[in-house]
Amino acid sequence: MKTYRDIAAALALPRGALIDGDWLEPGADTFASLDPFTGAEIARLPACGLPEVDRAVAAARRSFEAGVWSGLHPAERKGILCRLADLILHHAEELAVLEALDAGKPVADCLGIDVPETAKAIRWHAEAQDKLYDQIAPSAPNAVGLIVREPVGVVAAVLPWNFPLMMLAWKLGPALATGNSLVVKPAENTSLSTLRVAELALEAGVPPGVFSVVTGLGGVTGEALARHMDVDAITFTGSTAVGRRILEAAAQTNLKEVCLEMGGKSAAVVLSDADQIERIAAIQANAIFWNMGENCTANSRIIVHKDRHDDLVAALAAQTADWALGDQLDEGTRLGPLVSDTHFKKVTGLVDRGKAQGARVVTGGQGAGGLLFQPTIFADVSAEMDIFQQEIFGPVVSVTKADSDEEAVALANQSDYGLAATLYTRDIGKAHRYARKLRAGTVGVNAYSEGEISTPFGGFKASGFGGRDNGIHAHDQYTELKTIWIDLDG
Repeated sequence: MKTYRDIAAALALPRGALIDGDWLEPGADTFASLDPFTGAEIARLPACGLPEVDRAVAAARRSFEAGVWSGLHPAERKGILCRLADLILHHAEELAVLEALDAGKPVADCLGIDVPETAKAIRWHAEAQDKLYDQIAPSAPNAVGLIVREPVGVVAAVLPWNFPLMMLAWKLGPALATGNSLVVKPAENTSLSTLRVAELALEAGVPPGVFSVVTGLGGVTGEALARHMDVDAITFTGSTAVGRRILEAAAQTNLKEVCLEMGGKSAAVVLSDADQIERIAAIQANAIFWNMGENCTANSRIIVHKDRHDDLVAALAAQTADWALGDQLDEGTRLGPLVSDTHFKKVTGLVDRGKAQGARVVTGGQGAGGLLFQPTIFADVSAEMDIFQQEIFGPVVSVTKADSDEEAVALANQSDYGLAATLYTRDIGKAHRYARKLRAGTVGVNAYSEGEISTPFGGFKASGFGGRDNGIHAHDQYTELKTIWIDLDG
């Protein structure tokens, strides 16, 4: 019986960047894609610079102006994108193994969540586009005011390494559905699945030049896209530090449209009347340990009323036994390796600072061999500690005791970030009042939730800027609003 390691060894890997329908094979400037569990090199890809970015953007501009995609009826674009969604599901095992191999994500999660959700997002945006109507403004009888939306033109998307396929779909779905041409730069750690989807897009009928993938380093390839004078809009998911650089680059060049979904330090607030502590602990274990905590909405802070504190900490610690560490291509693994040695050192450094600043390790607190990191719970965490304020992006949660419900909500808001939050209460009045007080783009009540494809996703404060992913709202950032005023007496 073949294992997923056997399947990985037999995969036909992408051959390079995919620009204007052609493979750009590696030349002198390359970088390696590594398996974070074994450390072995999986593939070597082109480190695209300005010439390659220019070529991809020029192809996108040419295809956009020619109307080979932008000029299609929305129903025609819908049909092609739905074929792409079908092809993604047809190649689900291959894409899941690619995703797991270079990202370190458990293959069971890739098969059960990432690949199906990728296809679902693309299909949802495709299906929505030919059901949207523009508007007619109220006007005098001798005039007609049309309010129409048009594709912005050439869109650049810079992706993160934690959910390569899903974040590709969140950008590609609305950008292509609305008629734009797209240039994608995947994270250098996790380029393989994006390249394979680009290949499948050509098979589905997306014309060459409409969707290109440039591989490379953020400071070179990503910077070139952010500063490119012929890119009309750029969308980014990743760290707040990089998001600021993209915004600065856009401001210093052509003032391209910018949408940023950035970091988080999401809080779960457990109020005094919350019950079913075992259920809450199970939910919160998933909210921080899923995907090794490499998730911008991960509830990395739990702020719990003093009357529920001890029971919750004990129940949460018991949950860690269910999170098996190991090879990401083993079906039984729930916690694979962290994505890279650099990231492992960052997580370890913040955990060590938590210990030094007086937080108490309840369980975990160190590596488990290679780039594996134990599921870790800190208690006795105060708001001044680094582990309370800084995004760790690992399987590490801090628990802070609050003397009142009001203090718990106030502590949750003591963050530069505002991406997501979770609230536990049995009182419907408290649920409404405190959900509105939490400064976050998504608030789950009695459940850890990011919403779904139909609900907008993005953050407050340093977690977001310029727009939202998901929902019809995502289409706004890839279109321009135009008024056409017709004088009927003219």
